[in-house]
Amino acid sequence: MDKTLKIGLVQQSITPNKELNRQTLASGIRKCVSEGAELVILQELHDTPYFCQVENTENFSFAEPFPGEAIPFYSSVAAECGVVLVTSLFEKRAAGLYHNTAVVFEKDGSIAGKYRKMHIPDDPAYYEKFYFTPGDMGFNPIETSVGKLGLMVCWDQWYPEAARLMALAGADMLIYPTAIGWESTDTDEEKSRQREAWITVQRGHAVANGLPVIAVNRVGYEPDPSGVTNGITFWGSSFVAGPQGEFLYQAPTDKETVKVVEIDRERTENVRRWWPFLRDRRIDAYGNILKRFID
Repeated sequence: MDKTLKIGLVQQSITPNKELNRQTLASGIRKCVSEGAELVILQELHDTPYFCQVENTENFSFAEPFPGEAIPFYSSVAAECGVVLVTSLFEKRAAGLYHNTAVVFEKDGSIAGKYRKMHIPDDPAYYEKFYFTPGDMGFNPIETSVGKLGLMVCWDQWYPEAARLMALAGADMLIYPTAIGWESTDTDEEKSRQREAWITVQRGHAVANGLPVIAVNRVGYEPDPSGVTNGITFWGSSFVAGPQGEFLYQAPTDKETVKVVEIDRERTENVRRWWPFLRDRRIDAYGNILKRFID
């Protein structure tokens, strides 16, 4: 395996037109590949607007069975470009049973694996528990030709346990397709705190596990169809952090961005030699981590 890997990020604003969104994403993927990317990562639920701002049973129509029409589309793009591709889809497993599912395509267009979002939020304008059943596939890296991808989705990124389990299972990097932003009534100070916390916790996963972290967020304003809130302005800020948490790249908060970033696999190996956190873990003393709370 090469000592370096070029990774493409596609940070995109989403329209109500699914086909337009897909074609724009495909253009971004092709641009990344033209600049040498072997792995391209898309944001969370990239085919449609972020429908979780409201609880509406009509929105279940956005979901697709696995495989549905999105699978052949992204499979063909991956095969055409010869790239490992990380996508994010609304999976219909059965009537009344739906998942927020990330699907990885290999360079030949075959499915390398999938991951179902494990942690499901329920906040104002993020009513995901209404739509998504928690994942049941665990924290298992997806093996690809460019390495083992520790793939999780959005709300998973706040949980160090999830990142650690991916690392312990041999992940070469941690990847988070994301849809997160600001509600307009928050103060500027609160907006800044939220965004910085989101960045900081993920950089912490990079440091604690000695692994690169790639987070790809959507960008742009999406109105609340119900009119109850003022909608969400997704804050972009997609980034790549190295194994010591150092920024290798950070996208703007307010612009669509297609970017290729190179990570140094050899550096990851060396950082783990310098800081052998996995060696020094006291696994004999962590039993209580399985409790909800230690009373």
